[in-house]
Amino acid sequence: LSVWIQMKLFLFAFIAVWLFVTISSDEDYYKLLGISREASTREIRQAFKKLALTMHPDKNPNDATAHEKFLKINRAYEVLKDEDLRKKYDKYGEKGLQDEQQGGRYESWNYYRYDFGIYDDDPEITTLDRGDFDAAVNSGDVWFVNFYFPRCSHCHDLAPTWREFAKEMDGVIRISAVNCGDNGMLCRSKGINSYPSLYVFRAGMKPEKYYGDRTKSSLTTFAMQFVKSKVTELWQGNIFNEIDRAFAERISWLITFCADTGDCLEPQTRRKLAGMLDGLVNVGWMDCSKQADLCDSFEITTSTTALFPPGSSLAQKGSAMFIQSLDTKEIYAQVLQPLPDLEILTKSSFEHKLAHHRWLISFSFGHNDLASHEYKKLKALLKGSHIQVGKVDCVADSELCASLYIQKPCVAVFKGVGIHDFEIHYGEFDALYNVVAFAKESVNAHVTTLRPENFPNQEKEPWLVDFFAPWCPPCRALLPELRKASIQLFGQLKFGTLDCTVHERLCNMYNIHAYPTTVIFNKSSIHEYEGHHSADGILEFIEDLVNPVVVTMTPESFQELVKRRKSSETWMVDFYAPWCGPCQALLPEWRRMARMLSGIVNVGTVDCQKHHSFCQGENVRAYPEIRLFPQNSNRRDQYQSYNGWHRDAFSLKTWALSSLPRASVDLSPEDFKRKVLGGKDHWVLDFYAPWCGPCQQFAPEFEVLARMMKGTVRAGKVDCQAHHQTCQSAGIKAYPSVRFYPHLGGEHINSRDAPVIADILRQRLQQLALQGKSSKLKDEL
Repeated sequence: LSVWIQMKLFLFAFIAVWLFVTISSDEDYYKLLGISREASTREIRQAFKKLALTMHPDKNPNDATAHEKFLKINRAYEVLKDEDLRKKYDKYGEKGLQDEQQGGRYESWNYYRYDFGIYDDDPEITTLDRGDFDAAVNSGDVWFVNFYFPRCSHCHDLAPTWREFAKEMDGVIRISAVNCGDNGMLCRSKGINSYPSLYVFRAGMKPEKYYGDRTKSSLTTFAMQFVKSKVTELWQGNIFNEIDRAFAERISWLITFCADTGDCLEPQTRRKLAGMLDGLVNVGWMDCSKQADLCDSFEITTSTTALFPPGSSLAQKGSAMFIQSLDTKEIYAQVLQPLPDLEILTKSSFEHKLAHHRWLISFSFGHNDLASHEYKKLKALLKGSHIQVGKVDCVADSELCASLYIQKPCVAVFKGVGIHDFEIHYGEFDALYNVVAFAKESVNAHVTTLRPENFPNQEKEPWLVDFFAPWCPPCRALLPELRKASIQLFGQLKFGTLDCTVHERLCNMYNIHAYPTTVIFNKSSIHEYEGHHSADGILEFIEDLVNPVVVTMTPESFQELVKRRKSSETWMVDFYAPWCGPCQALLPEWRRMARMLSGIVNVGTVDCQKHHSFCQGENVRAYPEIRLFPQNSNRRDQYQSYNGWHRDAFSLKTWALSSLPRASVDLSPEDFKRKVLGGKDHWVLDFYAPWCGPCQQFAPEFEVLARMMKGTVRAGKVDCQAHHQTCQSAGIKAYPSVRFYPHLGGEHINSRDAPVIADILRQRLQQLALQGKSSKLKDEL
């Protein structure tokens, strides 16, 4: 007996040591790359590239461990650069990534040296990713975007020119680059199918593609046509009216006088300055060879440039500021310096000023970081959105800032209904386009920055609360999506954000340990959101709460619904544990799959932590355990377990449909002629080829369509490899092709989405029914 006890103790000790080794071997991805947890995507790329150039096996041929070491940093990079994977890792560690296989392959050293992150070290070029692209191009600025692919030789040929062009246009328009190798989904959504593709974006304008020569001069000429600010030629007939009108609006004039001697600003420089100073300063020029008397009255004897603030004149000494430089950036900086600063708000004026107007407020702590000269442009940039701009010095008004829980420099939008409804901006506040985009979004959205005083713990109305940390990039990426969702759900759901670095105690009360954590508070019910960081994902989650598509099962309901199901019913059940990382990662995909299969397959979940003995009795040994209980089964307890590697909605849907009897039929050439072209039924057909990848992906979707239209439109499939002549005679030129046959000709349907195709078919059936009634009425008449 004692030997048996010793063996058990040894086995226990071995398992404990093994577990310790296994858990301890998980190295922190952030430490592996030598970055902080708040690192941006650009910083992650830069850190990885630096390591790749020294640690790559090509550079360490005598190190037997080089391959394994590089796999680790490659895995860390692949996870942290991806917004969704990064959140899973931050929340669950390696356990949350068990289904993800990034990092197993890597490129040669030359790739990382010459092809990787082409523009990451160029300050004049903004590298945009999926998370910040829309906010940038909708900010109101003009954006010239270079969509490139790392392995594209033409992209590398363009790179030196693009850098020089970016320096030339810095401050005039925004020059950026998108790496389509890392942002394939974004590039596909913008219709990018060749590299490099150069597009100009501006809010309210259709993107315009550049087809010209890829030289700096051609790019500059093309870009300057989007700078709409005008340069006014001043002469005897207009100068006094123009100056008086501007001065009345408290707008300065920057005038360059062009005489026979000296240097006056080039026309291109004037136009650039007009664009950079748009709304702040009017830019004009005077030809002293034609306006000699006027220039004499201004005492101009040689070419020069001067800034005239409101109320100034050359007669009044020192009121005009003469500028010696011909450099665009230097002139711009000198012109901004004397312009009026933001309006200062104090504790005594704060509440009164914010009672009825929308404001963007810059909170500073005695430094000029938020009160920089660039911020003087905000008033002009936000004028069209009716947003006033001001600043608060939190050193002088510490009590005011403390009452709002503002502890460091930031900007915030107050919505025009007092001082309590506001939203703080947690993005980059040194990039003006970022602040402008935030202000315009925020005033139209319904997201409130929460504090202990307004936290919705006893509210009757439902609230969505986003618990986050400002240093967390996935948190910052989620905020614009919350704003979009708040607009679509206005009146149904309130939205708030809580900064857990400021309100740590409140976050601990709700057991918040990872960011972002999004929770729905609905009276006494609390639901944690697990899904994609998008407005659509949030809307889907809310829809699931209102009209759940997944049945939450108890042992009793499982017996009733699954074990005693009808012969025509199929059930899919997820046996899970709440503490299991992969289970949590599966939940949003499981809900999405349930919506895809609604009306075809019933879907449920069983919480094995709550119903532990029941799950043991069902022989559930690991989580998540996915089982399909098929229809027409002789034994109701018979099931199939899912052993697939991928647990995304599409893969699960494909697996589920493969277990069902087919709803579509295969058609031979004879069937096509007799049943489709010669028959009386309506048909929808899938023309495919067995070797075609997109055809294989579409096959389960077509089965969904077949079931949706059952009894109304018959569904058939034609194998174009076996029956090439039939497909050719039907005019099929690409696979898969979907066609509706209400008559001989057939109508092409440009979609591969079952619900969309079903809607198109129903609309056509209604039209055909109306046409039938109309022709019958004519015959009767």
